[in-house]
Amino acid sequence: MKKFKKVYIEITNICNLSCNFCPKTERKLKFMDEKSFEHIVKSVKLYTDHIYFHLMGEPLLHSNLGRFLEISHDNRLKVNITTNGTLINSVKDILISSSILRQVNISLSSFEANDKAEDLNGYIDNIVDFILEANEKSNIICSIRLWNMDSALLKGSNKANKDILNMLETKLKLDFKLSEKLQESHSVKLRNNVYLNMAEKFEWPDINKINTDDKVFCYGLRDQMGILVDGTVVPCCLDSESNIALGNIFETPIDKILASERAKNLYDGFSRRRAVEELCKRCAYVKRYS
Repeated sequence: MKKFKKVYIEITNICNLSCNFCPKTERKLKFMDEKSFEHIVKSVKLYTDHIYFHLMGEPLLHSNLGRFLEISHDNRLKVNITTNGTLINSVKDILISSSILRQVNISLSSFEANDKAEDLNGYIDNIVDFILEANEKSNIICSIRLWNMDSALLKGSNKANKDILNMLETKLKLDFKLSEKLQESHSVKLRNNVYLNMAEKFEWPDINKINTDDKVFCYGLRDQMGILVDGTVVPCCLDSESNIALGNIFETPIDKILASERAKNLYDGFSRRRAVEELCKRCAYVKRYS
């Protein structure tokens, strides 16, 4: 059995938007080259069957997206992509023609959370066009995300949610009211292989945050790990600044990185429901599992 359910690969940390829920990154901005990607894929395929083009950045910006999907196919790794959806029309054919692409997560929360002027109707039109064509021509799972609901501590950018839901109802020709379905469950199946998921806005972990809590459990290094665009291995997809740098996959074999003292201490700590890393003590998202 493979160790990880998923390995996140940051094929770029560059994004075309600047969303208010995103912590951004102070790391050097770059796109991963083909040789580096192929090295990573060959290194992780012994540990997982699924890779995610996700961490920081917008993966659909990458000019080598099609080639990366081909390399993933050659190494028998299923691909999942998380995107803000603004560029989906320009790469639609690449995505739909890929037999290895399993799922596309589209973060509609990005629309209202950034200050870039976009036409909401055109934005939703492009996304729905992709969903309908993918639904007809492939087995790609499309997961629409609105992770911008208000929580007890955070106010989300969600004034456009009502309009978005109405547009989805009309454009997907749904025979039910989304607002009513979402009262029953925050995850709704819209049609075959198409889902809408709503959740509260969450705060990214911040090493400079004062309040800490070490009584937590996390799936970092248990069912997931992340690899940043420069090859740095981190325990999860929320370590945007590589505060928990476990090693570099271009310099050290992945088995040695995972067997390092720091990696083992982190894993063993969560087994006792204790965070040993300072960043983990400052993670609000981990509270969902604690």
